[in-house]
Amino acid sequence: MQTANKKCINPDCGLTFDISTGNYLCTCGYLLDVQYHNLPKRELIDRFYERRDHGGNIYDESGVWRFRDLINFVNIDCEDFTQCASYLVSLDGSEGRLSKPYKMSKVAEYADIDIDSLLLQPEGYNPSGSFKDNGMSTAVTHAKMLKIRNLICASTGNTSASAAMYAANERMSCSVYIPKGEVAPGKLGQAFQFGAHVIEVNGNFDVALFTSLKAARENGGYTVNSVNPFRIEGQKTMIYRVLESLDWSPPDWIFYPGGALGNTASCGKCLMELYKWGWIKKIPRLVVVNSEGANSFYELVNGHFEGKKLSWNNGRPDLIMINRYYEFNDARGKVPKTQATAIQIGRPANIIKALRALDFTNGLVVQVNDREMADGMSIVGLNGFDCEMASGAVPAAVKKLRQEEVIEKDDVVVGILTGRQKDPQLVVNYHLDSNNRFANPPSKA
Repeated sequence: MQTANKKCINPDCGLTFDISTGNYLCTCGYLLDVQYHNLPKRELIDRFYERRDHGGNIYDESGVWRFRDLINFVNIDCEDFTQCASYLVSLDGSEGRLSKPYKMSKVAEYADIDIDSLLLQPEGYNPSGSFKDNGMSTAVTHAKMLKIRNLICASTGNTSASAAMYAANERMSCSVYIPKGEVAPGKLGQAFQFGAHVIEVNGNFDVALFTSLKAARENGGYTVNSVNPFRIEGQKTMIYRVLESLDWSPPDWIFYPGGALGNTASCGKCLMELYKWGWIKKIPRLVVVNSEGANSFYELVNGHFEGKKLSWNNGRPDLIMINRYYEFNDARGKVPKTQATAIQIGRPANIIKALRALDFTNGLVVQVNDREMADGMSIVGLNGFDCEMASGAVPAAVKKLRQEEVIEKDDVVVGILTGRQKDPQLVVNYHLDSNNRFANPPSKA
């Protein structure tokens, strides 16, 4: 008997689909959730702790599959290693293994927050160098379950690297659609290195995603972008690790960079489930950070288009207004543009689920500029941690909200640093410019 299905998030529809189908959209056009039938017991927390002493079991070592009881859509005996090995896709237990929250004293000082109150979780410690590996391990598990051997994605770089890496390890093929000239060389190099078929698209990420989804429909490939609900399931484990580090006492705030908004969607779904199950009593406030150069979500949610704030509205958001906003930008030739290419996205595919997450958490959407993100990236580096420019949006936004007195100095704040630096020239250019706040230019001999 199956323990999960897929359910439409549209409250006026609510259709369900068998877990063995490959669709990610309902017939009404809304995205789907993975829905579990059983209520997990909170006593599992002790088992998760015990699995940290993994004894060579890669599924206990994995920061994703250690929590497999909470994402058991394949319906296996989670204590049976043979069943785990038959169904669960893992890169030798490395996904999520090293990513956990760390205190960073210099970032705390920069953001004017108590050292013990600020925790940043570097997802760049994942094997491909970004948070994508969390969700890719679960998405590829579902592809394997369906016996589909060709992965397809669009990417600003990190998704293609992760998809290609897991495809290579599982002896699958992988086709990645990228916006020509808009992907950092370090990320593009990974896709080539892992054997992906790279297709360059004339246009931005939004065009690449449209093209890749069309190719998947026509050629029978398996889409591993975050529109896929099984990607979202793996990304929830980032929050499990955050809560585990805090003895399952939720923080006051959780910050994410905002691109396609898959992380926002996964965080919201995770917190909704944990609250429903009775695992947490307090709901953290979620903050999504846009770049000023790619700020669709910020503008729509905060009423900067037509003077009306876009909201979840009990599952009935104003979809027509979203389309008007996109058409308005198209008409004036506005395209997303930021040095933080990981979040250079104008039409976030998970915008509806993200609205739901904001509604549930009483969340906020803020924006920061490229210079602020570069400073944020650099101050993380001065603590001995590596992150890409998009991740620098997190400390920059924490600083901004502290200055605006939205956040108290002793509020417990957790920020997700979504990836490591794969564009070294960007860092070099920052430090060669002595006008930058944390510049460290070379001296002459």
